[in-house]
Amino acid sequence: MTHHRSKRTDLGLLALRAGVGGTLFAHGAQKLFGWFGGYGLEATGGAMESMGFTPGKRSALMAGLGEAGGGAALALGLATPVAGAAAAATMTTAGTVHGPAGFWVTDGGFEYNAVLATVGSALAVAGPGRYSLDHALGHKLDKPWMAAVTLPLFGLAAAHVITQRRKAVAAAAAQQQTSDAEQVAAAEQAESTGA
Repeated sequence: MTHHRSKRTDLGLLALRAGVGGTLFAHGAQKLFGWFGGYGLEATGGAMESMGFTPGKRSALMAGLGEAGGGAALALGLATPVAGAAAAATMTTAGTVHGPAGFWVTDGGFEYNAVLATVGSALAVAGPGRYSLDHALGHKLDKPWMAAVTLPLFGLAAAHVITQRRKAVAAAAAQQQTSDAEQVAAAEQAESTGA
C-alpha cells in the first residue's frame, strides 16, 4: 500500500512540476526572447518601467529569469527548493501589479499569480519526487534546509522589489498630480486674461 501511494505521489508531483514549470518557463520566455507571442526584453522592459519596475530592462530580465529559469528547473525537478522559491517570489511580485483589481483573474486580479506562487512554495517544501533530476543526482541540490533558507531569502528580495515599485508608482502619481494642477492653473490664467 505504501509503495503504491508513493508511486502515485511521485507521479502527481511530476505532473504538477511539468504543468506549472512549463507554464512558468513559457511565461518567462515571452519576456526574455519574445517566444510564444511575447514581446522580448526591450518591449517588456518598457512595459515594466511604465508599471513602476525600474530600471525596466533589468526588471524584465530578472522577472524573465525567475520565471523561465525557475519554471524549467521545476519542470525538470532540479534544485527544486531554489526553483520553487524563485517562482514563488517572482509570482508574488507580479501579483502586486494586479492587486488593485482584486483577487479574481477575470477582473484583472492576482488569482493566477497567487496560484503559481503557492505551487512554487509547496514544491520548494515538498520536493520534486522520484521522477526528477534531483532524485537522479542523489538530492545534492535538494536538501531539506534549502527551502527554509531560500523561501525567506527570495521573499525578502521580492519585498524589496515590491517596496521600490510602490515608491516609484507613488512618485509618478505625485508628479502627474502636479502636472495636472499646473495645466489647470495655466488654463484658468489664460481664461481670466482672455487669451
